[in-house]
Amino acid sequence: MDKFRMIFQFFQSNQESFMNGICGIMALASTQMYSAFDFNCPCLPRYNLAYGLGILLVPPFILFLLGFVLNNNISMLAEEWRRPQGQRGKDPAVLRYMFCSMAQRAMIAPAVWVSVTLLDGKCITCAFCTSVPVETLGNTSHPRLSQGEMQRVLARIPCKEIYSGQELIANEVAVRYLRCISQALGWCFVLLMTMMAFLVRSLRPCFSQAAFLKSRYWSHYIDIERKLFDETCAEHARSFAKVCIQQFFEGMSTDLVSTRCHLPKKAPADPGEAAEKLLGITDQGTMNMALKSWHRCKPPLNLQPPALPTGNGWVEEGQPPMHPSVPRRETAAYYSWV
Repeated sequence: MDKFRMIFQFFQSNQESFMNGICGIMALASTQMYSAFDFNCPCLPRYNLAYGLGILLVPPFILFLLGFVLNNNISMLAEEWRRPQGQRGKDPAVLRYMFCSMAQRAMIAPAVWVSVTLLDGKCITCAFCTSVPVETLGNTSHPRLSQGEMQRVLARIPCKEIYSGQELIANEVAVRYLRCISQALGWCFVLLMTMMAFLVRSLRPCFSQAAFLKSRYWSHYIDIERKLFDETCAEHARSFAKVCIQQFFEGMSTDLVSTRCHLPKKAPADPGEAAEKLLGITDQGTMNMALKSWHRCKPPLNLQPPALPTGNGWVEEGQPPMHPSVPRRETAAYYSWV
């Protein structure tokens, strides 16, 4: 349990670790889904190809979209891409970094599905069973069949219980031939994905490390800024609701006193703490205007340092800040001739 707790805490440490954990879980789920999937080839000439390629390509596309849906940064990326220019410019490099980061994580589960499917070989066997070279692997002395009859016989290769062309080509030979091709494609796909990941990880710092660090930093900043803004809005909403409820009950108590009802005495509540958190925004219209202003013109990323006091007061306007003098350190070096 302690190991699972440590792994869970690691996944919750930051946004990237959380998304890496989600992608790992999706990759494991894809393998479990394929192992639990009941593959039934239709064994018909015009449907085998569609069924086999559909099982090979459609679930990875769904898993790819699901990876984007489960990524919390997709809404942040869309918001940053669609927001007006305002007082803060939009950096295309940051948007590209966010999209590439999400796409790389979303590709993990589809890549696992394609790899497992190709290594298993059922989809390729079902899709391309009618393309088996009978002249090379089959019995050429068998009575010649028409093209349609040949396709119907070969289409039943994945269905061993209804296959009736043993004299033409053995079922085991055809299945082993297609499965070998499928496994070769699977290992090539795994090697290609591994080489691409290796090149991206190893060559990217050699060319654009500074730009990569800048994009990564501002991507983290946008994520943290959004979280802090949501927390601030939630805190303001809580304080706003608290003050509204207090004013409502105070008004009700005033009405009850006016009707000569005796209320129990209680210590007066201090609304000062809740009022301070309102930051001067005390009505719905002003709050809506503040939210629209945050979306339309976010403040520029330029924090001005406060003015520093001098010996007799504050620094005059237009004068550079004076830094306190640092005591000079003297060092002595001794040389000896040996």
